[in-house]
Amino acid sequence: MIILQASANKPLDMLLALLPFLAMMGVLYFFLMRPEKKRKEAYREMLGQLSVNDEILTKGGIVGKIIKLDDEYMVVESGPERVRLKMVRDAIYTKVKKDEPTQPMQ
Repeated sequence: MIILQASANKPLDMLLALLPFLAMMGVLYFFLMRPEKKRKEAYREMLGQLSVNDEILTKGGIVGKIIKLDDEYMVVESGPERVRLKMVRDAIYTKVKKDEPTQPMQ
């Protein structure tokens, strides 16, 4: 009879052994995966709302104004010589807000 009692508790013991791993996966999801998913969604939304004459900052550090925009590419005008660069839309880091004052670097 003792053998039957030990085998009856095995599924419960296995569940209790897996509980810390399941809790850790839950913590990882809420602190790492979920915020990253929200950030990517906000980035895709920002890319979808871009239009001509928007000021942007690229991942390479170029600040410019969008002159031409299509599904995959864009033409950005930058600098006092009005240099035009053709680049992919995913090269955009963020949209520059015109009403925010720029802070000097320290």
